[in-house]
Order: sequence, then structure tokens, then C-alpha cells
Amino acid sequence: MDGATFQDQIVRLRRALHREPELGLELPRTQEKVLEALGGLPLEITTGKSLSSVTAVLHGRSPGPAVLLRADMDALPLDELSGVAYASLLPGRMHACGHDLHTAMLVGAARLLAGKDFAGSVIFMFQPGEEGYGGAKHMIDEGVLEAAGQLPVAAYALHVAASQLPSGWFMTRRGPIMAAVDEVHVTVHGAGGHGSQPHLARDPIPPTCEMVTALQTFAARAFDAFDPIVLSVGSLHAGSKANTLPAEAYFEFTIRSMSPTAQTRAREGVARVLRGIASAHGLTVDVDFDSSHPVLVNDSGEAEHAADTVSRVFGPDRFVWAPNPLTASEDFAYVLDRVPGSLVFLGACPPDRDLLTAPFNHAADVAFDDAVLTDGAVLLSELALRRLAASQRRPDFGRAAT
Repeated sequence: MDGATFQDQIVRLRRALHREPELGLELPRTQEKVLEALGGLPLEITTGKSLSSVTAVLHGRSPGPAVLLRADMDALPLDELSGVAYASLLPGRMHACGHDLHTAMLVGAARLLAGKDFAGSVIFMFQPGEEGYGGAKHMIDEGVLEAAGQLPVAAYALHVAASQLPSGWFMTRRGPIMAAVDEVHVTVHGAGGHGSQPHLARDPIPPTCEMVTALQTFAARAFDAFDPIVLSVGSLHAGSKANTLPAEAYFEFTIRSMSPTAQTRAREGVARVLRGIASAHGLTVDVDFDSSHPVLVNDSGEAEHAADTVSRVFGPDRFVWAPNPLTASEDFAYVLDRVPGSLVFLGACPPDRDLLTAPFNHAADVAFDDAVLTDGAVLLSELALRRLAASQRRPDFGRAAT
């Protein structure tokens, strides 16, 4: 297959996925498209029990180690405003984070690797539920890491970026590269009443406002400047009428942290702050940690392997080291908690948009450059091939400390 035909096929897959985005852990149409795209390849394929995942294993000509390649497949609950011709056909759903590109690139990598001669196995992990549903953890519980009969020696994933990083450039980092996240839901319980007589009620609104302010002070003053947290309140609701005091107030926020120590201290500290303020006002409060992901930590040796592979395949001018971690989170962290590996970013800003001002991932008007799809597929396949070959020569390859 020539390069133009290959690119055309994965572009068509990406756009078909983009038109029919699905949310969460159940992605039946997405799963169907992936299975159809993998049809005819010499793969051992299984699908998930508790989620619409696809696990495919490609065995080489002889036994050897395994490498895992991962793509996430779910979309976001947004009305699309990108203006592209293949925009979402489903109101309130959009592939705003580029997971449709990730999926198409991994299918492309499977097609490239199916024609290669190598020793060992490659696991292709097509994962639902990255956007807050812990899909990677579900797939691990269902055995994706053991799909080739042994734990992988390395795991890799690509993530596209719609701005800041030039299109076609790759970026990674040794050590922590994306933050841990905790999502916290808070309900403040008081007693309702009439706005004219607040002394006969227990108004939850002023203490709730105090809590929001105190949380920002806690985040700014209780953590080492070199191991910080980012705490953002994203939703706050209380009451329904100007002259009525509600019985409850509710808000929710996220905490981003860059180390297990900071994550633990943040969880303990926010609960203490919230309960202390509630008690001081004679109220009670429920603090629920709804979901969390650990810090995503790249193995130093595998990050070096990714950098070297980009330089050898595409040239050194297409690679840059990330100076700092990103404070967004990614549940590929669960895989890298078990297997050494690396997450690599790929710039995908469309050529008609300004790199520095283009909408970033998760924006309703975000767009991505399909021209990077072949490069992403090639990098994933080369990461696997070179890692398997290196492992044959050096069994300790990639076991650098993180």
C-alpha cells in the first residue's frame, strides 16, 4: 500500500469516528468501526465485558517480549462549533480532545506492524472512558496487560495537541508529565428560611463562599512552591429565589497535583478545611472524592527511547523536550503505574490557525490537522519495533529510574 492510500484510509476512519462521537464507557458504534477497520489483519481480538473496549494482539514470527500501544476512543459532552465539514452529527457530543485521531493512528499502527518481521508481540489497547471514567483501570482489571500472555516490557501512547506545539512536532518528558487529579463534590447542609430573617435559618451560602475562598488560600499557602497543586472550583449552586434561603448549597472542584505526597496532603487538607468552616457556622458538610487518577510518570529510559525514535525516523528538528509537566490529567497513568513507558505529545494545529491562539483541546471550536495521522501511526509502530528489537539485545533496556 502506498503512503497516499494509507493516509486516505486513516483520514476516512478518523472522520467517520468524528461524525459519531460517543461518551463514557459504552461506545458501541466506535467499537464497531474499530473492529471493521482491523478486519483481515492477523490479530487476536477480544472485546470488553464492562465497557466497549477492543484489545488486539499481534504476534511476531517468534516468541519474545510484548509491547503495548494505547489509544483512547471517547468524546466529550459539547456541542461542536469547529465548522469542519465532518462535524459531529450528534448534539451535545464532540471529539474535542482528539481521541478520534488517536484511534485512527493506532489502527494505522496495527496495519503497519502486521506487515513487519519481528520477534515478540504487540498489544493494541483501544480504550473507552478516558474522560473521567477510569477506562484504563477497567481494561487493566479485565486483563489487557496480560493479553499477550505476559506483562509488556513497555507501553506507549500518543496525545495530539491542537495548539502551542507545531503541527508534526513531537514532545515528551522524563518523569512526571501529567498531573494526578481528584474530583471533589461538596454538599453544605443548613436550614432554609426567609431572606428577611436569616437568624431563624442556617444559611449555607455565606459559609460556602467562605469555603471556596479558603480552598484557594489552602492551595496557595500549604504547599511547597516546587511541588504545588492547582485547585479549581468549576460548579456552584445554591437556592432558587432572591428572598429565600436554601437548605443546601453544592459545589464541585478538581485538584491537580504532581506527586503522590501532594495528592495525599491535598485530599486530607481540603476535607479538614471544609469541615472546619462548616462546624464554625453550625452546619454539616459532605465531602465526596468522586474520582481520581494518579500522576502520569514517564519512565526515563522509555522517554529517551521515544526521543531517539522520533529523531531517527523524522529528524531531530521534529522533537522537543517538555520543560514542565502539564497540569491536565490522563488515565494512561494507570498503565504506567504497572509498566514502564512514555506518553508522547504530537502537535496537530491546523495550518489555517495561529499556533499560539488556536483553541486548545476541550474547546467547542477546536480543530485538528489530519496531516499528522500517518506520522502518528508510524511513530507508534516504530516505538514498538525498536523497543522489541532492543529488548532482544538488552533485557534491561528502559528500566531507568523515574
